[in-house]
Amino acid sequence: MRRRRFFAWGLGLAVCAAGCGTGRVTGGAALRTRFLISPEGRRWTRTGQVFADAARAAGYQIGAGTKVTLAGLPALAAAEVNGGHTFLDTTTPLARLSGEVEVVVVPGDSRFRDFEAFGAHLLAKPGQTPLAGGPQGEPDHLLFGLIAKGLGADTRQIDYTGYPSSQEAATALLSGKAEAAAGLLADWRAGIGTGQVRALAVSSAKRVSELDVPTLLESGVRVDFADWVAAFGPEAMPEGAREAAIRMCDDVTGSPAWDAACRSEGWISIPLSGEDFELWLASEVERTRAVLRDLGLLNKP
Repeated sequence: MRRRRFFAWGLGLAVCAAGCGTGRVTGGAALRTRFLISPEGRRWTRTGQVFADAARAAGYQIGAGTKVTLAGLPALAAAEVNGGHTFLDTTTPLARLSGEVEVVVVPGDSRFRDFEAFGAHLLAKPGQTPLAGGPQGEPDHLLFGLIAKGLGADTRQIDYTGYPSSQEAATALLSGKAEAAAGLLADWRAGIGTGQVRALAVSSAKRVSELDVPTLLESGVRVDFADWVAAFGPEAMPEGAREAAIRMCDDVTGSPAWDAACRSEGWISIPLSGEDFELWLASEVERTRAVLRDLGLLNKP
């Protein structure tokens, strides 16, 4: 498969803290290919740290070398909305790593007792069901767009307000400015635990352990969704370096250290690499473009 190029808009901006590069040690000597793990912005800093730690545990050394950038769905959506080079323009795809489950929540005393009641209202009155979450065009907004489309509602009519943080979205929800909100499960767990909010559905294909909440798939909406993060190499990455980087990603995501870290952080490990990842990424780009168009945020064909 011919490799495509991604992210012209930002790969050079990320600065990795000292100690984020890796090179595998075999037989006491490091291979020529070494790696620098570089998160594309603050939201992926923790993932970069965890990935580097798991790489060390898998036998890789820290050092300068080929940059491997970690970025995810918000970067994909931003590149599409901003209308510059798209996610399929400038870099080399390596592997999908992990994801975070999203959840749809309502206030504890909401009239919507379950997702079915919420979905019926959203379908009948999309413009009269105020929704809240993160900034427009980011994963929370995309999720509501996919839900509306899955229900058969007029996506362009949904009443969505984006907020800079989950705390502000929670304030809007609990003050009555919104009837439902979407966001990372990790950000809403405390409120769910205290009963301030109720979870109607989770975005993952399988239920989340220790949480008696149905999935969207169980609720009749054919959506499997995660705020994912993946690894990308530089533009025109030599084939040998690409193969070595994919091998490193496979070693990391297949390691006990990575699994343990994902459980600790509340992430789901969703490894996929090489050509399989390229195929999945192409479909994810198309899905994201489609929902952005449905939301009225993207006009290009």
